[in-house]
Amino acid sequence: MEINITARHLELTDPLNSYVNEKLTRLERHFDHITSIHVTLSVEKLKQRAEANLIVPGDQIVVKSAHDKDMYAAIDDMAKTLDNSLIRYKEKLQKKKANINYK
Repeated sequence: MEINITARHLELTDPLNSYVNEKLTRLERHFDHITSIHVTLSVEKLKQRAEANLIVPGDQIVVKSAHDKDMYAAIDDMAKTLDNSLIRYKEKLQKKKANINYK
């Protein structure tokens, strides 16, 4: 899994980079076919924003963003929503496989 992190209007420090990597590598425990994740961290006045675009083979499943006063809290919220979306996506794939009728 490849994780690309882009920072807008802030400096991407090593602790921030490792925190994002730590949170997003946990996603592989639910679905191990993740191709890449593109993360954008930005600051707009007093809003800290974390946005992620998750790509799996054949599909781009989610673009999730979270706002907070603290960047680490925004990253936590983003990771939690990505985790939930990935679980729903995996369940949807399993339902499709179960509905295939072999003749």
